[in-house]
Amino acid sequence: MTDPIPLFRVAMDPVAGELVARVLESGYIGQGPKVDEFEKALVPWVGSTPLTTNSATSALTLALKLAGVGPAAHVIMTPMTCSATNIPILNLGAEPLFADIDPRTGLIDPYSVEQLVLKYRMTVKAIMAVDWGGTPCDYNALLRVSDGIPIIEDAAHAFGAWYNERQVGTLVDYTAFSFQAIKHLTTGDGGALVVPESQRKRARDMRWFGIDRDDPTVQFRGETDITEAGYKFHMNDIAATIGLANLRLIDGVLRRHRANAAVYGEQLDDRFSRTSPLYDHESSWWMYTVLLPSRLERDDFRAWMGANGVTVSQVHWRNDDLSIFRRWKRELPGVDEFASRMICLPTHWQARGWQVVAAANEFFAQ
Repeated sequence: MTDPIPLFRVAMDPVAGELVARVLESGYIGQGPKVDEFEKALVPWVGSTPLTTNSATSALTLALKLAGVGPAAHVIMTPMTCSATNIPILNLGAEPLFADIDPRTGLIDPYSVEQLVLKYRMTVKAIMAVDWGGTPCDYNALLRVSDGIPIIEDAAHAFGAWYNERQVGTLVDYTAFSFQAIKHLTTGDGGALVVPESQRKRARDMRWFGIDRDDPTVQFRGETDITEAGYKFHMNDIAATIGLANLRLIDGVLRRHRANAAVYGEQLDDRFSRTSPLYDHESSWWMYTVLLPSRLERDDFRAWMGANGVTVSQVHWRNDDLSIFRRWKRELPGVDEFASRMICLPTHWQARGWQVVAAANEFFAQ
């Protein structure tokens, strides 16, 4: 039997350790020149200079704050995501309005969003859309129904993805990326946020307690007045150095993810329903989602694949089943269908797509 295939496997450039050692020896390991260098290196991938953060959750919190989310506000969101996407809403004193999803793709349904906008327009301060598995949502449709409400793109899965010939990071008001341990590009843990240029200074200050670190008139930061309470959300030079090293690999990592996804799309048994939308896009395929005919078969399939050396998983569970979100649960037929049937296959750089296909197709032949 060949080596087991995990659901995720980090891609780490061998030079990262050597580069980090130099930072450790430099005596400067906080937010410094390597953070600036990493942010500049990300420009070709996200369309402008992002603000790096210590996590994607911090990036989303910052985006929500910049959009005006606070107590008594509503945020339109999907429950089909990592809980880390929705928890910042509660931490800012706001409430989620859960929209439905397309049961074929797991992506937020613009029509469902529109109905919530029409009903709650006076209190909705932001719309958050999750690029499930690395596939961009239908942002043209979301912009049409948003009525000017800021849109936040959770692109934690979608580094390197495209929508209608535009790269993720250039589509809506705010875009949050994740560089957590198992993402396409990792800094160990970290994130980044693309913001409107008009809010860049405010966002940069809020990332570091509300202090203007670039004020040339101040020699000691403790002298700086703080006019708006911020957060400790900045990235450090150690994480940025890991990111700079791994950017050397990212073209190959994305190619491998997409190659495995292509194998699945072409060779999986037709009884596995695919989950890719019809509009023009290029997914980054952080994971490949299929739909089983029923929840029971999904559970049997997970056990079968595990016994055959391949880890598969739902990865994320619907948030409105969690105690902290249950009070906002409502009828969402698309979420019901998708959550009961979906399961995700590994697409990472060592996933060996042909082996995954062989095990998966054998499930229906047993």
